[in-house]
Amino acid sequence: MKNQVKIGCSSFYNSFWKTVFYPQNLPSKKWFEFYCQHFDTYEFNGSFYKFPTVRIFQNWHNKTPDFFIFSIKVPKEITHIKKLIDCESRLNDFYNICKEGMNDKLGAILFQFPPSYHFSKEKLGAILGILNYDFKNVVEFRHESWWNDEVWNAFKANNITFCSVSHPNLPQTIFKDFPMLYIRFHGIPRLFHSSYSTKELQHINHKIQSKKGFVYFNNTASEAGILNALELKRMTV
Repeated sequence: MKNQVKIGCSSFYNSFWKTVFYPQNLPSKKWFEFYCQHFDTYEFNGSFYKFPTVRIFQNWHNKTPDFFIFSIKVPKEITHIKKLIDCESRLNDFYNICKEGMNDKLGAILFQFPPSYHFSKEKLGAILGILNYDFKNVVEFRHESWWNDEVWNAFKANNITFCSVSHPNLPQTIFKDFPMLYIRFHGIPRLFHSSYSTKELQHINHKIQSKKGFVYFNNTASEAGILNALELKRMTV
């Protein structure tokens, strides 16, 4: 079975990538168009900082190829500020905006919680109770207490994907038995900066064989992210 994992980055507007990826003379307004010529997915993180609109997502949808897929990050006001408390209406609005704006190009909905968000049965219940299961929900935790069987079993029972993370302070487990594969590479040992070696990428390529899902490189504070994404993508062809 051919590898069906889509590989991309968590940003594209990056001056570090000039000459190593973007041609020197290519205007920055054409960078995303160029990105789309090499990748078929993008992890949209802008929605984490500013609540999106249907029009914004429609614009992104319309300027990408037919086969392109977006994964969308949930706003921090929901995951970091309110931490799901009294967020039902706001989250429902977000889901609807994603569905209407991205339409057929909507991939996963990514919930990323802060390191201060430790595991508890109550928090797990809050997550299970607020998600809309019509969507492909992925949850990324930044505290190791969530790496436990109670969470994993609950997620599997509710068709939620536990995000695999490559992060200096977290377990390196690649989870392959959830609804889909979803990996975020943040950079080790230097967060957002460090590059992954060919050997490390070969190991990952072996792990993702015959799987469906997404791999995103978020080590984009240097040229590492784009070079790693290109190298892993070449391995999967």
